[in-house]
Parts: sequence; C-alpha cells; structure tokens
Amino acid sequence: MTDTGALSVGAAVHDGDSGRVGLVMGHEGPYLQLRPLGGGREWDADPSRLRPLGPAELLSARVAEANARSRTDLGLSDIRGAPQGGAR
Repeated sequence: MTDTGALSVGAAVHDGDSGRVGLVMGHEGPYLQLRPLGGGREWDADPSRLRPLGPAELLSARVAEANARSRTDLGLSDIRGAPQGGAR
C-alpha cells in the first residue's frame, strides 16, 4: 500500500495482513518490525501491506489500548492511592 521510504521509525501504521496497529521500530531485510502501541513483542510486516494511521485512527487505537490496559490493572501500581490486588 505504501513504499518503505515513507514509513519512518516511530510512525503509527495499520498492518493489513494481521489487522493490527503498531509503531515502526526498524527494518530487517524486506520487512519492517512493528511493535504494539502499548509495547510488547515485535512482529515482521510486509511494507506493501502497511498504511499510515490518520490522527483520528491513532487516537482511537490509543484509547482502545488504554482501555484494554485498564481492564487488566496494568499500570495502576505506580499511581498513588490505586487499589492493590485487583480490589474493586
């Protein structure tokens, strides 16, 4: 969908093969390495199947990632006064 030169490290993209959204972390051979917005394991993606995210798509993806993180209590331990041990 796009050429590799247009996607720089740090760009937020949609991977048409996996249906996932990620940040470009680098390249290895003919592939780009992507990492989920909230961090995690990188995956290889075909540059021809990637497209940059628009501002609204990026915002939506970041909100979805934050909501998923809040459901698993990740990131709450650093907040003063946050409930401990999953108490709700």
